[in-house]
Amino acid sequence: MNYELSTIDVAVIIAYGLVLLGMGIYFFRKSKTSEQFMVAGRSIPAWAAGIAVMSTYTSSISYIAVPGKAFDDNWHPLIFALTAIPVTWFVTKYVIPHYRKHKIISVYSYLEERVGGWGRIYAAFSFLLFMVGRVAVILYLSSLLLSSFVNTDIGTVIMIVGTITIIYTLMGGMEAVIWTDVMQSIIMIGGIFFVGYVLIDEVFAQPENLIQKAFDNNKFNLGNSDFSFSSRTIWVMVIYGITENVRNLIADQNYTQKYSSVATGKEAKKSVWIAMLIYLPLTAIFLFIGTALFSYYGGDAHLLNESITKGDEVFPYFIATELPVGIKGLMIAAIMAASMSTVDSALNSSATVFYIDFYKKYIRSDSSKKSSLSILRWSTIIWGVLGIGFALFMINAKSALDVWWQISGIFGGGILGLFLLAIYNVKITKLQGILSVLFSILIIVWGTFLRNLPEPYSWLQCNLDPIIIGAASTAGLIGLALLFVIFNRKK
Repeated sequence: MNYELSTIDVAVIIAYGLVLLGMGIYFFRKSKTSEQFMVAGRSIPAWAAGIAVMSTYTSSISYIAVPGKAFDDNWHPLIFALTAIPVTWFVTKYVIPHYRKHKIISVYSYLEERVGGWGRIYAAFSFLLFMVGRVAVILYLSSLLLSSFVNTDIGTVIMIVGTITIIYTLMGGMEAVIWTDVMQSIIMIGGIFFVGYVLIDEVFAQPENLIQKAFDNNKFNLGNSDFSFSSRTIWVMVIYGITENVRNLIADQNYTQKYSSVATGKEAKKSVWIAMLIYLPLTAIFLFIGTALFSYYGGDAHLLNESITKGDEVFPYFIATELPVGIKGLMIAAIMAASMSTVDSALNSSATVFYIDFYKKYIRSDSSKKSSLSILRWSTIIWGVLGIGFALFMINAKSALDVWWQISGIFGGGILGLFLLAIYNVKITKLQGILSVLFSILIIVWGTFLRNLPEPYSWLQCNLDPIIIGAASTAGLIGLALLFVIFNRKK
């Protein structure tokens, strides 16, 4: 579906892209060492780092998928955001002091000290694979949306958006990433508040009281409270939320590198709390928009004439048909901002992990400042080009990419469990650690591929909701590792 943009809206989008490039050029002069490129010389204020962490949580997918989920279903995604609060307490109390004590830049170097070099290589390599896939998916989906507003094919949009992001990220490093994330987050939050205000006026202030449709259809419900793990119940969402938020904040370089860019441990803790205290209400606003759109469009036949068939398509339709000229361009820029703030973080963190965990560790440990910075910038380009390439591949081969995502999930299955073992200093041998990781990978293989089996093999199939397979694999790794601990003590 294609929508028309006015000249003013197009000018707003172009101006946004030029501002990003200008910021990259500005910060290029300040990014003169590898430490400045990776953690901005640890000079970022806590509030800015916090906004940058929050922006990594959100993306163009949040703009589309979260309102879409509320439109189609209910408010169960809010549970994910609510579980981030106790996780934040745990991370700020027990994890960040560990990381600050060791002056960590790449979080995977921490694994070498606690579980051995094999754990560091496994986790770092899995992260790099995952980031290529993440960049590809974000670029593809955001460009798919943008291409419906501009008279340009999706492949060209992918290359333009990807190239702009690569340029300002490689020029300015982490400082450019964080300050562009701050600007992009302001645009994103401003856009969401504006749409929320418009919809409040439409569904509450009008005589028809349209919001009643949402209450009548139980749209504000958080989900089924049955104690079951085979469907999307409240308990499944709690397990998923805790597992994913812990993984994000202790084992994902995207997040840890941002709160490592502040001056002190106290500031790092503050930045994570700022991120979560923004992310929680922002998620609620995204969900309200989806619910309000349900009330606004409920039973309206013209929606069907426009071939709107699912919730993911409703918010773009509202932007295209209801927002005034200029504001429409700002909203599209906000969606692109959400996308690019995720991609720039992925590129910078991927370059950092490659440089610290592979190049400096195994290739050239005594590289000069100039060559180190050069490696960081070239690796930013390489990971960006790979992301663009896979995004282009997704245009005609989505099913192949689905399989690739499953494989990347399998290889990344043991990372969270390894970090928990490292933080609590669980003592097992190298062979026992590898066996524990392999066991977690087998659980993911089982949960991913052994579904809907023929009757003779139905006893083998996995009936768990797919989103908690990662949690199951983490529990399996930790459980087997603890059995090894008991065995070692008896021995």
